[in-house]
Amino acid sequence: MSKIAIQLLILVLGAVILAPIIMALELDPMPGDFVLAMGTQHYPVPVLWSLCASGALALLYSFYRR
Repeated sequence: MSKIAIQLLILVLGAVILAPIIMALELDPMPGDFVLAMGTQHYPVPVLWSLCASGALALLYSFYRR
């Protein structure tokens, strides 16, 4: 796999892992976020917040590796 593909995979997996944590923070929704409706419950899924947090952690990790 190429280096870019691995970094994108890490970015997406990190966003999936961080999504429940960011949901618990109840931040204001950003464009690109969506609401998941299950019965009478509505769960806002913070897509952009999760991608931003995952990207920041990936950059921090890459700087510490050097």
